[in-house]
Amino acid sequence: MKTLKLSVIAAAVLAAASFSQLAQAEVSANFGATSNYLWRGVTQSGNAPSLSGGLDYSNESGMYAGTWVGTIDWTDETSDAKGAEVDLYLGYGGEAGDFGYDVGYIYYLYPATGYEDSNFGELYFNGSYADFGFGVAYTVNSDVDNDAAFGTGDMYYNVSYGIDLPNEFALAFTVGFYDFDSTESDDDYSHLQIDLTKGDFTFTISKAEEGNLSGDDTNYVVSWGASF
Repeated sequence: MKTLKLSVIAAAVLAAASFSQLAQAEVSANFGATSNYLWRGVTQSGNAPSLSGGLDYSNESGMYAGTWVGTIDWTDETSDAKGAEVDLYLGYGGEAGDFGYDVGYIYYLYPATGYEDSNFGELYFNGSYADFGFGVAYTVNSDVDNDAAFGTGDMYYNVSYGIDLPNEFALAFTVGFYDFDSTESDDDYSHLQIDLTKGDFTFTISKAEEGNLSGDDTNYVVSWGASF
């Protein structure tokens, strides 16, 4: 489920920098591949490889819009088919002194058979200051039952810290917490992610708190992404 770009590490801490790059070109495209598509600490590809691609538009005012498509596999008791996640987003970003900000709306669409009633939309805010980042997302509309996870009213929070290393390596640490507005079960969980990046490649170590939506395995993932 759900990410703007597979190849971006610690999205919150890099949000302002990513937007600044987009603002210099009106249109950009991206393509990526990963050994395991993780979103907020949980696999969306059945612990298998996933491909993705996207297209972004931005202008000097700070406004941007885009779409992203990734392959997914939610094989379980309700779905046994592979499918696709289609993200549609619109937002505004910029800087105020040393503070970077990015605010917008994203809609997660699942058009494949077996993924009915899974679509939902979020309002999000990401900020950055120096090497620190933080973000929050709030589910404002959803096809999912409001008494279940991913219904309206869910909140996701994250904080991150990034470090530049020698030889053009970068290291990022992210901690996230998903607070579901669900009365039927206790699906809330936290997760920790470490990303080591060099060039277009990222090595990820991710661990989510064991729960109804996440396992207790530590995930090791290799990803590649490029934009043009």
